[in-house]
Amino acid sequence: MRTEYCGHVNESHLDQEVELCGWVHNRRDHGGVIFIDLRDREGVLQVVFDPDTRESFATAERVRGEYILQIKGRVRRRPEGTINPDLPTGQVEVLGHRLTVLSAAETPPFVVDDELDVNEDTRLRYRYVDLRRPHMQRQMMLRSRVTRNMRNFLDDNGFLDIETPVLTRSTPEGARDYLVPSRTHSGEFFALPQSPQLFKQLLMMSGMDRYYQVARCFRDEDLRADRQPEFTQLDIELSFVDEDGIMNLMESMIRQLFTQELEVALHAPFPRMSYHEAISRYGIDRPDLRIALELVDLGDVMQQVEFKVFAQPAKDPNGRVAALRLPKGCELTRKEIDEYTRFVGVYGAKGLAYIKVNDWAKGREGLQSPILKFLPDEVVNAIMERTGAQDGDLIFFGADSAHVVNEALGALRVKLGHDRGLVEHGWRPVWIVDFPMFDKDQRSGRLNALHHPFTAPQVEAVAELESNAESCLSRAYDLVLNGTEVGGGSIRIHTPEMQASVFKLLGIDEEESREKFGFLLDALKYGCPPHGGIAFGVDRLVMLMSGASSIRDVIAFPKTQTAACPLTSAPSPVVDTQLRDLGIRLRPKVSA
Repeated sequence: MRTEYCGHVNESHLDQEVELCGWVHNRRDHGGVIFIDLRDREGVLQVVFDPDTRESFATAERVRGEYILQIKGRVRRRPEGTINPDLPTGQVEVLGHRLTVLSAAETPPFVVDDELDVNEDTRLRYRYVDLRRPHMQRQMMLRSRVTRNMRNFLDDNGFLDIETPVLTRSTPEGARDYLVPSRTHSGEFFALPQSPQLFKQLLMMSGMDRYYQVARCFRDEDLRADRQPEFTQLDIELSFVDEDGIMNLMESMIRQLFTQELEVALHAPFPRMSYHEAISRYGIDRPDLRIALELVDLGDVMQQVEFKVFAQPAKDPNGRVAALRLPKGCELTRKEIDEYTRFVGVYGAKGLAYIKVNDWAKGREGLQSPILKFLPDEVVNAIMERTGAQDGDLIFFGADSAHVVNEALGALRVKLGHDRGLVEHGWRPVWIVDFPMFDKDQRSGRLNALHHPFTAPQVEAVAELESNAESCLSRAYDLVLNGTEVGGGSIRIHTPEMQASVFKLLGIDEEESREKFGFLLDALKYGCPPHGGIAFGVDRLVMLMSGASSIRDVIAFPKTQTAACPLTSAPSPVVDTQLRDLGIRLRPKVSA
């Protein structure tokens, strides 16, 4: 039905007959000549109809926006003064000879244009219209190229593309499962996979050696801008390899991707930073290294001050007192400081103390702060020395549990970086390594796996792990890009003794581990190679590469932040007969 895409027609097609199909992007009647901007996924092309082609001209008079047309015509150069340098096809136009309306269209709920000012719920309800916009078409094409590029890299490096089950059993991976009731096994449930983790490990035990899959994963959790209940990850596993081998290979894949798709050369090798260093300097294990601001510890300095707001967390082994220096921060008004105080309150901070450094040459007289009266001279001197504060700077303080301080100042650091224009241009990837093996729940005293219970510890002996569990580090690694975690993985446990020990430390007794993971424990007995892997969040990666602010802008049919689909009205009720077949009866909602 067509010989060319609209966006591909250029001066090389001059005087050629072409057949085009597409949507009416715009129609203009200039008194005797009708101009139609025809749009397809590759671009927009101007088509001209004049009265000499009487039948086509009459049809062109009645077409409207978003009609779908088939057009045959001759390519010619645009007349002098009508060239559009902003359009890839702006040097040429098509003189239409024949026009066929393939599909009429009602007026769409919003204009199909990149300069869109429509609320997101409306866009998602009419997603098939929203996806027609050139911007969204480019996003989807970029996503396709990204997955193709990574597939090609893995294919070239000996990986096998293998599918794993979508209906599986429920296993703990840190978030709620989506459960699927079984009709044939009454009272029992499948779960949609949070990841193909166990299956890809079983593939390594099967001798497949190198596996990958572009996998759909499901997690029933609260949503954010970079989370969806169903998402796509590039899942990778390989045998007979260590951390360096995996990270080096994955760096090569990401560098190739950025070179080919964005024409950006990422530096090599990517830097590596320990989890402890990331938390200490940036308050978070996914630091945005484009922002030079850093947290500075002041716990030892504050232990002896009489100001309890600082002294108590400084003495608490689970507390932290830290400072964050903002260059030229004295420019901030009291109103702006109050706004930042409210901002950190979202993260549990009870306040946001500060010192303005107006003129340090004057000593205390050159400083401005409501907390100065509580701090002796030697403490003030230590603060100035450690933070490296200069005249015109402002120092923010966080004092609370380490968790609250890290969350609050870590988030404040990023917000200040963006608000104050302190984010450098470009890409700053970093590997975060040496994660703790376990995270201790302060209330229950129970250990939780920081990643998942199949991650190998950095010790080889079971006895050494069990005697130093709280301080043991894992063989895990995350790839962080501009403050967003785009990939995470680890070397896996490959002996039944170590796996049983980790289960025990996590409070999973032998009976429970047998019931939930018996198939894995059995498989480990029959010879398991050392292996490890990683998974990349395709949605997040494309979001970053495209400059989008939300992963919903790079997913064809995303859910809202309430995990609903306005397009299909999902989730939705089902008829009683379906519930009876599944042996399910709904309980009425109880009013609060």
